[in-house]
Amino acid sequence: MGFEQEAFDELATKVWCHKSAMQREVTRGSHGEHFVIRQLAVHGAMTPSQIADALRVSSGRVSTVLSALEKKGMIVRESDPDDRRVVHVRLTRDGETTARRDMEEMRSAVCWIFSQMGERRTREFVDLSREFMTYMSICRPGESRPTAEEVRKAFEQ
Repeated sequence: MGFEQEAFDELATKVWCHKSAMQREVTRGSHGEHFVIRQLAVHGAMTPSQIADALRVSSGRVSTVLSALEKKGMIVRESDPDDRRVVHVRLTRDGETTARRDMEEMRSAVCWIFSQMGERRTREFVDLSREFMTYMSICRPGESRPTAEEVRKAFEQ
């Protein structure tokens, strides 16, 4: 087994398959609500189908989450004045407050982790994560591997 397979096995069994305490806390009982709130906080008003596409979930799943958030007073759904068939979802003040609080808590926790890792290792981690995500953005399972030209273009962006 080469280093590539060993690295994959380590990621699959020890990183991707085990949620950290932070990940469990973010997702506990929310059924995707935090992700919808964050999406709306970052991008502003969106249609339910745009939210579903962004989160890669079904429209039914988004509808369920939006109903729960609406009951909690975190979002409102508004008809588009130019096309009554289109609905836009936006955060309420409570939703914006929740989004800011959640993002600040996450930022604080991640900054603490980085302080434990130290500057050199943190910068190295961020650089390697950026590189890894660039490769992930152009390499899809079941498709041919990117050419050297496609790799070059991806890193130029």
